[in-house]
Amino acid sequence: MHVLESFLTEEHLRLREEVRAFAEEVVAPRVAGLEASRSIERELPREVARRGWIGATIDTEHGGMGAGHLAKTIIVEELSRVCAAVGAAVQASQLGTAKIIRYGTEEQQRRWLPKIAAGECLPTIAVTEDGSGSHVLGMRATARRDGDDYVLNGIKCFVGNSDIADVHGVVVRTGSGSRGLSAFLVEADAPGVTVSPHEPTLGLHGFSFGEVRFEDVRVPAHCRLGAEGDGRDIAYSSSIVYGRPNLSAVSLGVHQAILEETVAYCHERQLYGKPLYETDGIKHKVGQIQSRLLTARLTAYYAASALDRELLCDPELINAKYLNAESAIDSARTAMEILAAAGLRTKRPLERYLRDALHIFAPAGTSDIQVLRLAEHALGLSKGQYSQPTYGPARGTAALRPLQALPA
Repeated sequence: MHVLESFLTEEHLRLREEVRAFAEEVVAPRVAGLEASRSIERELPREVARRGWIGATIDTEHGGMGAGHLAKTIIVEELSRVCAAVGAAVQASQLGTAKIIRYGTEEQQRRWLPKIAAGECLPTIAVTEDGSGSHVLGMRATARRDGDDYVLNGIKCFVGNSDIADVHGVVVRTGSGSRGLSAFLVEADAPGVTVSPHEPTLGLHGFSFGEVRFEDVRVPAHCRLGAEGDGRDIAYSSSIVYGRPNLSAVSLGVHQAILEETVAYCHERQLYGKPLYETDGIKHKVGQIQSRLLTARLTAYYAASALDRELLCDPELINAKYLNAESAIDSARTAMEILAAAGLRTKRPLERYLRDALHIFAPAGTSDIQVLRLAEHALGLSKGQYSQPTYGPARGTAALRPLQALPA
C-alpha cells in the first residue's frame, strides 16, 4: 500500500491509525454478539458520531472536521474492515448529511450541521420505494402544499439507519414530470412517521435499513430542501457524490479483511507438511485477491481525491462503486475456494465477509446501473455532472475542470 499512501497526508495517516485502533478495541468485541442476535446496533454509530467522524465533510464553521472525502473514505474503510455493519451505519449518516451540505439554506445548515458534527444527530436519506429503486422518477410518495405546511404520505424502503435516525431527508412527488420531485427534512419523531419492525437480513447484522412510513405528516415549508422541484437533483447528487464513494469504502474495508483472513489461513494451514501458501495454485489465487484489492483501493482513493480537488468526476465515482462492489464479491469467492469447508464455519469471519460484500451490490444502483451510467458518459449522453462543490448539478459550467489528470 506504499504507492497508494502518496494520496494521503500525515493527517490522513494519523486518522487511519485512530480509526483502526477504535475499530479493533471498541467495535471488534461486539461483532460476535451482533452476528448471534442479528439485532440493531444503536450505540456504536453514536460512539463514532461523538468522535466527530460523521462530520468529516462538514466545514469547520459548522463544527465539522472539514477533512474532505478522502478522509471520509478512510474512516468508513477502517470501520468496515472490522465490522461492515458499523461502516454501513456511519456512511449512511454521512450520506444523510450530503443533502444539507449541498442544498440546505443557511438557516438549515446552522440548525442541523453542528448537531451532526457533534454526534447529537444521525441523519439519513429516504428515496427508494418498492416499485422505483434506481428509477427515482417512478416514486409514488407525495407531498401536497397546505398553507405554510406540506403534508407527506407514502412509504420508503431500504432506508439506511431507519431505526436510529433522528432526521430523514425525504424525496417525494409534489408535481408531475422530472421537475415534480421535492425534498424535505422530516424529524424522525414527527407525528405520522413510523418505522416498520426490523427484519434480519443476509448480512450487515447490526445495521438497520428498513421501511419508513409517512401518514399525513405535516412538514413546515421552511423544512423543504432547495426549491420545489429540486428533489431529483438532490437524490441524484447525494447518491453520486456521497452514496457511491461511501459504499466503495465499505467494500474496500471488507475486501482488506478478506485478504488478511486468507493470508492468515494460508500460513496456518499445513498441506503435506508444508504451509498452504507454498502451493502455486494457492499463490495464484492470493495474487488475484491482492490485485483486485490494489485496483479497488486505487479507484476509491482516486475518486475521493478528485472530489477534494473540486474536479468533475462523476464517472470516476460511479466506477469506484462498480469496481469495489464487484471485486470484493469476487475476492470473497476466491477466498472461499482457498479455505474450502473451513470458510463455511462461523468461527471464522470469511463467511461473514462474503455475506456483507453481497449487501453492497444493490444500494446506490446495481452494477448494471453503474455500467449504464458509465456508457452514457462515454457516449456523451449524460445530462451533466453532480460532482461540484456548489448548489445543484453542473451543466456545462466552464469554470469547473473535468478530470483528465489527477496528480498524486
